[in-house]
Amino acid sequence: MNLALASGLLLALAGCIAFYLASPQQRWRAAPLPARPARLAAGVLLVAGMAALCQALQPLTAIYVLLTWVMLLLVLLPYLGALLTLRRGA
Repeated sequence: MNLALASGLLLALAGCIAFYLASPQQRWRAAPLPARPARLAAGVLLVAGMAALCQALQPLTAIYVLLTWVMLLLVLLPYLGALLTLRRGA
């Protein structure tokens, strides 16, 4: 895997995690992160991920990959939170 592609996907993952942790309904932490700074960080990480993906792929392909990856992550992260809650016994 190309280094730019891997770093773009990891930056987008970090951005989605920051966005999820800013949500009041998140289940990974006892309290959500402060919304404004976490969402700002998520946006910066997603833009950086897009820039990295554009280094590895053509721009239209990079947009498609990023949007598909973000959609997948934003569906999976709440399920992982529910799984963590079940494992904690709450």
